[in-house]
Amino acid sequence: MNDVATALGRLGELAIEVPSWAYGNSGTRFKVFGTPGTPRTVQEKIADAAKVHELTGSAPTVALHIPWDKVDDYAALKEYAAGLGVGLGTINSNTFQDDEYKFGSLTSSNGSVRRRAIAHHLECIEIMHATGSQDLKVWLADGTNYPGQDDLRGRQDRLAESLQEIYAGLGEHQRLVLEYKFFEPAFYHTDVPDWGTSYAQTLALGEKAMVCLDTGHHAPGTNIEFIVMQLLRLGKLGSFDFNSRFYADDDLIVGAADPFQLFRIMYEVIRGGGFGKDSGVALMLDQCHNLEEKIPGQIRSVLNVQEMTARALLVDTAALGEAQRTGDVLAANGVFNDAFYTDVRPILADWRESRGLPADPMAAFKASGYQKQINADRVGGQQAGWGA
Repeated sequence: MNDVATALGRLGELAIEVPSWAYGNSGTRFKVFGTPGTPRTVQEKIADAAKVHELTGSAPTVALHIPWDKVDDYAALKEYAAGLGVGLGTINSNTFQDDEYKFGSLTSSNGSVRRRAIAHHLECIEIMHATGSQDLKVWLADGTNYPGQDDLRGRQDRLAESLQEIYAGLGEHQRLVLEYKFFEPAFYHTDVPDWGTSYAQTLALGEKAMVCLDTGHHAPGTNIEFIVMQLLRLGKLGSFDFNSRFYADDDLIVGAADPFQLFRIMYEVIRGGGFGKDSGVALMLDQCHNLEEKIPGQIRSVLNVQEMTARALLVDTAALGEAQRTGDVLAANGVFNDAFYTDVRPILADWRESRGLPADPMAAFKASGYQKQINADRVGGQQAGWGA
């Protein structure tokens, strides 16, 4: 395997953005579960996110969601976050909860609805100027439920026109990242259902438009690491939304369902030049904690990515390349397995302590009393997350 010291040296480059909505109440389609300590304001969400970074050292930014996280003064919000040791990251738009978007937003056949959706995204860009955010993330619920309900080609044309107007509003160092989703809430067709559609739309826009890959947004059995490789190869992978799924877009803790898949994905990210602060690829969690406590759920998620990244960095690329060149199938597979089955947890505990972090962030959070304090302080908190 590769040298452990070298791998840990690179691991310090890992930065995982956490989402503000992960700290709010969330649930299923049938019930949203209220929990003690739920934030009452976006500031309290940021404070919870800062606690995750304090304990893990790998979660330096917080993604915001508009309008859920709207405030009057974004410069002040940025300053507040900085005072807690974190920055404000991706701005996520929302065109899926208002009644006007029942039949679509950027793809709607109604011109006034499209104008409203475009204006919302332009407002998000203004917020990006105030927060210093680089990425505007666009996920659309747009689609249809029945054959013949709308013109499939016309919707793609309208999407392209809407995105062009939003793209034109970007600043010099800002990007548009277009997410895709296989299905839901539309069940006959989704307007951006796969990486190919996102790639085609962003390619037409220009260099500041990229694809966002959500690990839960694929058909069962999809080889996600192949898509990662292809988008990196094409220079169009802008960001990740990390989560886990068992059936569909379950938004569970990343690595919970298939840690080997997360390992394989991180190997392709590293191999393809998508790892590190200058890579241009933003790694973000996109999860809902319906049953578990929110902050420990985010800490566990960050630790899972840390562990699988460390294992991916241990792959003996020289030995792997030799086995691939000579057609030694089992040797090549064995190189992968040797790295994946390495228990890096003791190594990472020492690594954290060398950086002034707790060896066991989960235990440190439990012992900190933070959860008990916010449970007492935040009575009546109703900030929402996905599903709410």
